[in-house]
Amino acid sequence: MWLALAFVSAFFLGCYDINKKMSVHNNAVIPVLFLNTLFCTLLLSPLFFISRLSGETLAGTIYYVPVVSLEAHLYIVLKSLIVLSSWIFGYFATKHLPLTITGPINATRPVMTLVGALLIFGERLNLYQWIGVLLTIVSFFLLSATGKKEGINFRQNKWVLFIFIAAVLGALSGLYDKYLMQKFSSTAVQFWYNLYQCIMMLVVLIILWYPKRAKSTPFSWKWSILLVSFFLTLADFVYFYALSDPDAMISIVSMVRRGSVVISFIGGVLFFHEKNLKGKALDLVLIIIGMFFLYLGTK
Repeated sequence: MWLALAFVSAFFLGCYDINKKMSVHNNAVIPVLFLNTLFCTLLLSPLFFISRLSGETLAGTIYYVPVVSLEAHLYIVLKSLIVLSSWIFGYFATKHLPLTITGPINATRPVMTLVGALLIFGERLNLYQWIGVLLTIVSFFLLSATGKKEGINFRQNKWVLFIFIAAVLGALSGLYDKYLMQKFSSTAVQFWYNLYQCIMMLVVLIILWYPKRAKSTPFSWKWSILLVSFFLTLADFVYFYALSDPDAMISIVSMVRRGSVVISFIGGVLFFHEKNLKGKALDLVLIIIGMFFLYLGTK
């Protein structure tokens, strides 16, 4: 069940990546990110208020948001800081790099999560799963060569560095998620971490962006901003639910989630008419084959 949920989350995550690229294209990043955290919080708010006003309605279901302790809130605040830091780096990188580059780089994030899962949680992979992991690693080196054809030097381009930092923080977040989902309600974690992110981004918006808004890229409203929040909320809801299963392996769930690159790649071709598709398609095929071997490894 948890593996099927991971594939569903990957689909929504791919839709999220496409709309994120649309939202930040020729647009101010910080207000877009603030609105995304705000809308994510608003989308989950009905569950929170129904749980408070009429707890019996949702009690015992995945939609119930229980009261959590002060200790839990501290854990969730840390989660918010990690995710928000990853998003800030990731959104700026997405604005300046082709989606067919950022997608596959993000797809290497589970390799970092894998190392952590092996060391921290004692997870062990079988032969099929190792093949899937190795194919993902090879795909990254091929992607580096393809990026040079577009004038993107992976060693000197700061936006590539940004997407790598985002990936490392994302991997750290994934490992932390495994711990949180075994300790607290997944729905409670999702609601509160979105709310805390919204508050943090409001501070960033007021202090860093608003006073200098006239000197930076202007903000313009796009309906894709709302879609970013919609697809992200769905992707995270299913993802957290998958990790709440005691048998779920974060190393595998993270790898499958990065299969979202298939959706974002298609979006890059259809909506942004990105170039050098042959080389990137080979990278994509390797990732898909890797996902297949991961699937075989869990049968």
